[in-house]
Amino acid sequence: MTHRYLAFLRPQPGFTLPALAAALFTLGGGGVSVVSAAPVAAIQTDGTQLPTGARITPRAARGARFERMNPGLPTLPDFQAGQAVSTALSPDGNTLLVLTSGYNRNWNPKGKINHDTSNEYIFVYDVKAATPIKRQVLEVPDTFSGIAWQPDGQRFYVAGGVDDNVHRYAMTEGKWAEIEPAIALGHVKGLGVDIRPMAAGVAVSPDGNRLLVANFENDSVSEIDLAKAAVLHEQDLRPGKINPAQAGVPGGEFPFWVAYSGNHTAYITSMRDREVVVLRTGGMALSVKTRIPVGGQPTRMVLNRARTRLYVANANSDTVSVIDAGRDLVLETLNTTAPAATYANASQLKGSNPNSLALSPDEKTLYVTNGGTNSVAVIHLDQVGRKAGVRGLIPTGWYPNSVSVSRNGKTLYVVNGKSMAGPNLGNCRNSLSTDPAATASCRANNQYVWQLTKAGFLTLPVPSPSELATLTRQVAYNNNWADFRGKAEAERVMAFVRSRIKHVIYVVKENRTYDQVLGDLRPGNGDANLVLLPEPISPNHHALARQFVTLDNFLVSGAASNDGWIWSTAARSSEYTEKNIAINYADRGLSYDNEGQNRNVNLGLASPAARRVENPHVPDDADLMPGVADVAAPDGPGEENGAGYLWDAALRAGISIRNYGFYQDEDRYALPPTDPAYVPPSKQPFKDRMIQAYPNKSALRPISDRYYRGFDMKYADFWRYQEWEREFNQYVKDGNLPALELVRLPHDHFGDFASADDGVNTVETQMADNDYALGMLVEKIAHSPYRNNTLIVVVEDDAQDGGDHVDAHRSLAYMIGPYVKRNTVVSTRYTTVNLLRTIEDVLGLSPMGLTDGNALPMAAVFERHLAPQDYTAIVPEVLRTTQLPLPPRTARNTLASTPETARYAKPRRTAAYWARVMQGQNFASEDHLDTPRFNQALWQGLKGED
Repeated sequence: MTHRYLAFLRPQPGFTLPALAAALFTLGGGGVSVVSAAPVAAIQTDGTQLPTGARITPRAARGARFERMNPGLPTLPDFQAGQAVSTALSPDGNTLLVLTSGYNRNWNPKGKINHDTSNEYIFVYDVKAATPIKRQVLEVPDTFSGIAWQPDGQRFYVAGGVDDNVHRYAMTEGKWAEIEPAIALGHVKGLGVDIRPMAAGVAVSPDGNRLLVANFENDSVSEIDLAKAAVLHEQDLRPGKINPAQAGVPGGEFPFWVAYSGNHTAYITSMRDREVVVLRTGGMALSVKTRIPVGGQPTRMVLNRARTRLYVANANSDTVSVIDAGRDLVLETLNTTAPAATYANASQLKGSNPNSLALSPDEKTLYVTNGGTNSVAVIHLDQVGRKAGVRGLIPTGWYPNSVSVSRNGKTLYVVNGKSMAGPNLGNCRNSLSTDPAATASCRANNQYVWQLTKAGFLTLPVPSPSELATLTRQVAYNNNWADFRGKAEAERVMAFVRSRIKHVIYVVKENRTYDQVLGDLRPGNGDANLVLLPEPISPNHHALARQFVTLDNFLVSGAASNDGWIWSTAARSSEYTEKNIAINYADRGLSYDNEGQNRNVNLGLASPAARRVENPHVPDDADLMPGVADVAAPDGPGEENGAGYLWDAALRAGISIRNYGFYQDEDRYALPPTDPAYVPPSKQPFKDRMIQAYPNKSALRPISDRYYRGFDMKYADFWRYQEWEREFNQYVKDGNLPALELVRLPHDHFGDFASADDGVNTVETQMADNDYALGMLVEKIAHSPYRNNTLIVVVEDDAQDGGDHVDAHRSLAYMIGPYVKRNTVVSTRYTTVNLLRTIEDVLGLSPMGLTDGNALPMAAVFERHLAPQDYTAIVPEVLRTTQLPLPPRTARNTLASTPETARYAKPRRTAAYWARVMQGQNFASEDHLDTPRFNQALWQGLKGED
């Protein structure tokens, strides 16, 4: 097996890159190639480091102009919009529209959404000259990516997202204005369980008479008569709804983008089913003509002027399909990741996430945004004597979503959806009193991570061939494809660790920042003023950081649980996730689809009928997402569809694995006890033969402990630990501990205070419960036969629920076990990706994708000395106020008595208080919350005066 250690570390002082660029190595998982040693321009080494381990350098290109997007709100003049997703150039080439679809919420001092400043935006730029000039900004309540011009340029249209409508705009007295009312699409609900409709891609017919809109959550398209402003037809795209003989055959689901090839033919991408649906249009009815298989998660499309070639971006496969629009067949499939000479990628690792396309005016070049590698791929199309392929890459901002080309072909316009959040000290964390003005100020800070995540607009001249070569090397450097500093030492360290460690226990927790828990730990870069959960409440977190390594510069790669869990299990996100998360968290529609459920339906079972046996709430519809395909799942290497997770890598390697709580159907825990689908809790589920877990992934079903309860805030981590311990004791007896265990300990999320069991019903007791469960797990390993060959790896899935003085992504991570350094602070900038790479290298697993495949492991935490393993879990004193069956106090399991420990020996607030201030919050699943209000209540309850 080939191990690749490509550094993401900061350049050393005085380090320059001409030598590196002159001998640039490329590792593709199976071989090494060398780029030409010709002299090259210098590469920027001071770009912005992301919590993914990559860098961005959007101003690297000659003449590049990169700016934030300020909509000019009268009451918030400094507000900058986030999540720019689409660009649309007018037919005459003079006007560029930029659409946002994401969070863009602002909260007023009363803790309510300020609807006047919480819209999405259409930015209107004059692009007649080289430098775009912002002429106007239009506000729209909700959107979802879709925007299109009428062929004569007199109007444009925007999909209204969750509002299930289409907005129309026309020029009035020199300004664009909406023609009201918006055109209603008429859907009462979406498909699945408690799903709202979602209008997505839109396109206007060449004659300008009709408009098609993709109904993303209804698996259909609607055709609108623009003169009448009314829906003419709607066509369900699923095979079984067209022909009952095909009931249960997947197809046409999650339709996203639309393109007319003529007045009577249109194309629709189906993100779940990896196909382009060809539609007959313009008659008395719509009908499906044929289906064209393409790569995973097909998103946007573009046609050439003659409408003979259709180019489709396949985000999950890192490809573009070139389709003959006359014969409706794929002519060729183009890679978008990089030129082969720059990055060979012999293992076919995925993660570039191509998501939009634009053709040059001469149609010889295709520009494709690679969201996952923060770049634009420049693809030369087939010409005489030259085969189509990527000729170079252009660096962009974080996660580019759309590209357009000026009418003269000389300028590129690229928008991206994300930015570094930075410190968030005011994330409802600055109010230390109950003074109404201070509380109002706290709520109005608007420092939730998605409020701090901003869009960017990049304009640059189309680079010359020599400039493109330099920019390509820059993208390679930014993505760690070409930076080998630290590789040799990391390889030696990990080879040693791999020879000694045979088991990894991977623990994932929920939502805490570093400063919230360890801000009071010294040494370590913490801010004690931001500590909410100090050592008396979290003694094991503190003791383990002291005894092993304090990782005080660790950043989680995800922003919230929606993307945090996919980053924590796959080391990257999918295009679907990136388009879903901010909208979902803003309550603008879409469902939480990133732990194996789609549309709140468990996809662990392929048959809709079988799902209904487990959960009668699933609709009785044979065509409701048949099969186990997960629209949000990342692909694995090669042709591994939807198999890009850590457990897939373990299964491919043939190692033993056991799952405790990852990717479970949690909605059933929140049902009324009288509901037939309710899953009642049990403190001894194995003895009671009460199944607690229903995995959402078919691959996890055979390897999951069905008695381990998933995310349920009424249930203590203490009991989760007891069930894990039951199986561990048997493994000790049989001598067959799995090589990899996945363990979920979620109670540091907090919630369900009014109905929590065992008196674990306050923030303090729930954190203490989580802390003690972690401590008991470490103690169990330390006192077992596996103490000298087991590594415990702990991480939070995200850090959204607190403030941090370094960055909103900074969080907790632990490496615990033999050959881990002791009493050491490690301040290397590590991320979730490095953590997962470490697990892979310890167990000898192949990388899951581009990010982990080109990351260094966390070698700095290890040493070659075997230190004796000994740990006794500390019982937080506040936990003794609950009904949990805790051990008697001893000198080893109790913190020394001090004024600080005495202060936290009892909860500061009652369960009734927490139930009152959290009233209306939905704790049924992670992050179904009014998060800013949750965060403010958390701070006020723990730190505010009575």
